[in-house]
Amino acid sequence: MPARLQPQPALPDAPCLPAPVGGLFASGVHYYPVRVYFEDTDAGGVVYHANYLRYMERARSDMLRLAGIDQRGNLEGGEGVYAVADLSIAYRRPGRLDDDLVVKSTVQSIGAATCTIHQSVLRGEDMLTEGTVTVAFITPQGRPRRQPRHWIEIFTRLSQGEDLRI
Repeated sequence: MPARLQPQPALPDAPCLPAPVGGLFASGVHYYPVRVYFEDTDAGGVVYHANYLRYMERARSDMLRLAGIDQRGNLEGGEGVYAVADLSIAYRRPGRLDDDLVVKSTVQSIGAATCTIHQSVLRGEDMLTEGTVTVAFITPQGRPRRQPRHWIEIFTRLSQGEDLRI
């Protein structure tokens, strides 16, 4: 894992805290924990619909980080980064304040410049939301380009149900 992704102390004399939990892989599926806070809810006391997209984005970002993919380093190095190209989402049940949720992410397909991931937000066995997102690899100037070969290899392994040992 790149040194930049390792836990660092917040202040020079502060103890080094462990990195936030980025979830885990099991049989090629990424599981990411989320707790619903007051700021996540709407006037009706349920999770505001757009916040599910935030949960899913965090899960995808931490899935990449956990897989050893350094998005920021790639962007700063001039290679590129993923951008959402297509998204569909369905809301099934409401999440509520203080719920402990899990975002489950499964790689469905990988292309030369794209990756499609199915995600569901669960509370125990209950599916609250599910969606499919296709991300495209783009240059810092916003043009599509082939994603790095080792990224394709990682996502291919995940789509075949392999666990990553990074």
